[in-house]
Amino acid sequence: MAKKVLICDDAAFMRMMIKDILTKNGYEVAGEAENGKKAVERYNETKPDLVLMDITMPEMDGIQALKAIKAADPSASVIMCSAMGQQAMVIEAIQSGAKDFIVKPFQAERVLEAVKKVVG
Repeated sequence: MAKKVLICDDAAFMRMMIKDILTKNGYEVAGEAENGKKAVERYNETKPDLVLMDITMPEMDGIQALKAIKAADPSASVIMCSAMGQQAMVIEAIQSGAKDFIVKPFQAERVLEAVKKVVG
């Protein structure tokens, strides 16, 4: 069965890019969220195998959303996405339970490598 992935990014084109990479490689997109608050709601609705979460988002950032998801489901698998130069946030994300992180701009191989490493 295809692994379900929830894509969380405030940029629609980024969600579309990730969705494209994942669906072409046999993953199912469980849903999308444009901010951290929606990410937490969608996670609870869809119970995906994996979440790809942008760090910088409106309403609730990716780190707050990660913490909320991990509090509700300690076994949640989350991969953070960030632009260059956000090392401190990446470290905080990993300490908060993120399994991996991907740096933007994305390379399809790197996205797939991280996803495979976390959910097989």
